[in-house]
Amino acid sequence: MKNLFSLKKYFIRYKSKLLWGMVYMVFSDALAVYVILLSKNAINALTPKVTIPILVYYASMIILVTFIAGIFRFFIRQTIIVASREIEFDVRADFWEHIQKLPLRYFQNNSTGNIMSHATNDINAVRTFLGPAVMYSMDTLINLVITLAMMISISPSLTLYSVLPLPFLSIIVYKIAKLIHAKFTLIQERFSELTTKAQENYSGIRVVKSYVREANEIKDFESLSKGYLQRNMDMIKIQSYLQPSLTFVFSLSTIVVIWVGGIKIIHHSLNLGDIVAFLMCLSNLTWPVIAFGWVTNMVQQGEASMKRLNKIFAEPFEIDDNAGTDNSMTELKGKIQFNNVSFKYGEELPFILKDVNLEIPAGTTLAIMGYTGEGKTSLINLIPRLYDCTEGEVLIDGQNVKSIPLQTLRTNIGLVPQESFLFSDTIANNISYGLREINKDKVIESSKIAHFDKDVESFPEAYETIMGERGITLSGGQKQRACLARALSIDPRILILDDSFSAVDTNTEEEILKNLREYMKDRTSIIISHRISTVKDADKIIVLSNGKIAEQGTHDELIETAGIYADLYYKQLLEKELEDLN
Repeated sequence: MKNLFSLKKYFIRYKSKLLWGMVYMVFSDALAVYVILLSKNAINALTPKVTIPILVYYASMIILVTFIAGIFRFFIRQTIIVASREIEFDVRADFWEHIQKLPLRYFQNNSTGNIMSHATNDINAVRTFLGPAVMYSMDTLINLVITLAMMISISPSLTLYSVLPLPFLSIIVYKIAKLIHAKFTLIQERFSELTTKAQENYSGIRVVKSYVREANEIKDFESLSKGYLQRNMDMIKIQSYLQPSLTFVFSLSTIVVIWVGGIKIIHHSLNLGDIVAFLMCLSNLTWPVIAFGWVTNMVQQGEASMKRLNKIFAEPFEIDDNAGTDNSMTELKGKIQFNNVSFKYGEELPFILKDVNLEIPAGTTLAIMGYTGEGKTSLINLIPRLYDCTEGEVLIDGQNVKSIPLQTLRTNIGLVPQESFLFSDTIANNISYGLREINKDKVIESSKIAHFDKDVESFPEAYETIMGERGITLSGGQKQRACLARALSIDPRILILDDSFSAVDTNTEEEILKNLREYMKDRTSIIISHRISTVKDADKIIVLSNGKIAEQGTHDELIETAGIYADLYYKQLLEKELEDLN
């Protein structure tokens, strides 16, 4: 139960509803026992002297009391069950907020399907514990206390005999509960695998169809589904022992009451109404006892799910504002410095960047080149703190990025990543994603700079055209330009383009760069590209090799150096000449 203790704050938040639910439950259970008392008195009144008014009185009272108990039962669900739904909402909201703040490192190490499983199945299992499990647990306890009090008032000795089989319940529940907990954890793990498989197939459906892998994917999914089914069947088999066992033990109590109670009637120490009332009390305990087994299942499932959720809630944010954050900073000018920066993605992994020292004056353009895997993207990811450097420091306007509020830092940086990502929404909403509200003029202006406006105007509904998932209805070049327009729409002081023109033809690229040179005056630009034509007009070009700055200078200076940059330049020049010949 220790994992469920983390729900304490939610219980406190809704304590009023839960307490009222308990009050309603006390009244409902007390009235249910009072019906038994009325039935007992009615049966004992069945003598030759009984009259119609007496029978009408008892019948009317039983109907009235049962009706009032039903009203209280309605209020129980309106408080406890409603509170459980509200707590579910809060848990899901807190989970979503926590997920949003986790660093990129977490998402690289955990599959999307696994996270989706937490957000659906696990939270639902916790909600089931918070609602029905809590309600029936309290109901069982209150009903047990009130009913036992009634039984003791009738016959303490008969009560003692009737509860003798009940300790076996504890042993049964304890043994089976442990097995249920373990089995449900395995079920949730397999469900995560199943969700991951489905999510990857939906996202990569074009690859699946291109390589004619439908049959294999169906076979793999069927295998995972069978595994999920088998684990569920394993748990159901265990659960199937619980209810019959509880019912059997409870039936033993009924046999004891009939036997011992019958003897007491023979000896005239109890009358028939007392025994009937006693049996009704046992019957009144039947549902709570059976519900106890059901509750055990829900508690164990909730415990297993909360344990999985707690692992995520325990994940540190790593990158967040802290006591050293200078909240007075609300805007940036754009001067960037790297001082002895080294970086690696994990403790046991090699360094991607080593002792990088670099200064980018505000309002200038820096180009970064190098072969694949040399750390270009890793370098620019340190600026908006998508990662923090392992050693050294990154400064903006002379201030360590770790002390700049994340809101300020990232709203002043427009980043266009290598992989273009667009939401299944309208083009306008995608371009204005970084704005607090849609600004149509800003959307159109950004599209023009990105040379995307003419494409949009050719679409059926222009900027209100809804794109398919991940912008599947657009070409690669259109997606890159849409992402560039999105970055420009926030009016950034620092613009970072990470190989953002790879799918754009050279003529369109020249038009975009021409527009950007005008737009980015007095702003800082960083361009990563494999094309010399993209970077040759930059104020400064650096070439990364083995995680270090191997070369730096202007285009002409690097050509004269006859190093990596010059080698790339002449190769691309030769490729262009061959293309022209063809």
